Amino acid sequence: MPGDKLLSKWHGRLKVKTTAEQQEAKRKEREKKLKLYNAGTKAAFKKRENGEYDEEGLKITGEILAVNPDFYTLWNFRKEIFVNFLQTRGTDEVQKIMENELYFLESCLKVNPKSYGTWHHRTFIMENMPKPDWDRELQLCNTFLDYDERNFHCWDYRRFVVMMAEVSLDDELGFTTQKITTNFSNYSSWHYRSKLLPMLHPDPTQPAWVQEDVILKGKKKQQISCIHASRKTKRITVLLTRPIMVGRGNSLILSIHGKSVAGQWKTPTGSSSFSVLWIKDLTESIPEEKEVSVSVTLIPDIDKDTQFSQGLQIDADQEEAWVMADFKSGSRFSNELSAATSSTLETELESIKELHGVEPDNKWVLLTMFSLMMAIDRTHSMYKLEIRECIDQLIKVDLKREAYYRDTKSKFILQSILETQDKNAREMSLKDEGLTALYHTEWMLLLTSIDLSNNALSTVKSLSNLRCLKCLCLDNNHLKDLDGLQHCHQLCELSVKINDLNSAEDLYILENNKCLVKINVYGNPLCRYKDHTTKIKKNIPSLLSIDDNKCTSAPS
Repeated sequence: MPGDKLLSKWHGRLKVKTTAEQQEAKRKEREKKLKLYNAGTKAAFKKRENGEYDEEGLKITGEILAVNPDFYTLWNFRKEIFVNFLQTRGTDEVQKIMENELYFLESCLKVNPKSYGTWHHRTFIMENMPKPDWDRELQLCNTFLDYDERNFHCWDYRRFVVMMAEVSLDDELGFTTQKITTNFSNYSSWHYRSKLLPMLHPDPTQPAWVQEDVILKGKKKQQISCIHASRKTKRITVLLTRPIMVGRGNSLILSIHGKSVAGQWKTPTGSSSFSVLWIKDLTESIPEEKEVSVSVTLIPDIDKDTQFSQGLQIDADQEEAWVMADFKSGSRFSNELSAATSSTLETELESIKELHGVEPDNKWVLLTMFSLMMAIDRTHSMYKLEIRECIDQLIKVDLKREAYYRDTKSKFILQSILETQDKNAREMSLKDEGLTALYHTEWMLLLTSIDLSNNALSTVKSLSNLRCLKCLCLDNNHLKDLDGLQHCHQLCELSVKINDLNSAEDLYILENNKCLVKINVYGNPLCRYKDHTTKIKKNIPSLLSIDDNKCTSAPS
């Protein structure tokens, strides 16, 4: 019968899901994956908390990072696992595990080729691998740069590989030429080229290994830049030119009157990380009313035979003392160039300027001009106006990266000011500078007062480096929190008028700032609450004045 034929025609075919059914199935699948993701994250955190550094930890974190390679905390846990393996496993076993890790990292990079965490972890693995294959790494860089020639994370990693593999500089210059020929608007190649040229025209006054360290790696010579000692806080603070991690091969030895002082060194925020600032809280007071000699010795992990020492004298009538190393003008934030090297870069700059005349709105040319002018003009005086104009032009032609360029401009402004600032200055005004970010705050270590009003700051985390700070003005910025200021233990007066603080709870982070006696929050959204001063006083009991009104006692 016709009806039977119709039925037989459709017999055996799968039922097609409706759109609603498909969406519901996808929702259930997402929920299932989310539960597994959360369970895995919880398990990883638990293992890290318990100090369980094993293969299971690699498996759990690997399943999560394969989906989300930008989970930085899990990369740190993986590093800790490998550090444990290096200390407890045999060389051959570690080699095999690390080879597997490289394959895993490659799969993560296929998910996100610009994952900072993945590239950074790959550097860590290659630095610690017993038998690294640098040729394979160079080929991997080529592959990813063929895929995306603007992948600056890959370019950074390539520089590291080239240095370790001792690749010919001529070969590398040829590589940049090939990339530029393929695509003129390839800033990464132009930038890399500007780094290679000084290597091909070396400074005859320096040995080759010094030039490689200074120019290719961009590292300054390590030294102790400043030591600050305070009787009041019982604290010694040390500033280095390059970041280290104390305890991971690097040692800082504190001596008072020639006697070694025990105790733990910590960063300004108390974190376990690389830092140029290291602090030691003394268990005993520095002797009063008598001269005290303090010295600090740095023993780096690279060369145990090389030591750096610095000392200072605290006079009998001094509450604090410090010693700051001398720096040649323009050398604090960049490496000094020889006349030959400067001439090479200036020639390259002239060539780039000619290209700029052809393509005035090409951002890659503008960025290369900026980099070269910054390298040549270390005091920020010769090209000061041109550098600012260059950044302003970049903001106009590349709006997607406006925030980055404004932060870069802030960095340039701060470098220019700090280069001319008296190294022993205790006060600084950065008012009306248009700053969107703060850089090099470690060089503000000695400041007791700073005015940062009328800028565009949205965070002050880096002010944690200002260990001597007593008075701070942050009026008329864009602050929604005060994270970072909880580490400024000597802060007495704080003005944050006309910002974006929404509630008194935003100030709770300052509850342990025992020296803080005066605060002004006028013009913030939190002022719409009538009881805001009462809540602020409750959160910060040490306060004696809020918005210029006395408050002598905390509410019961």
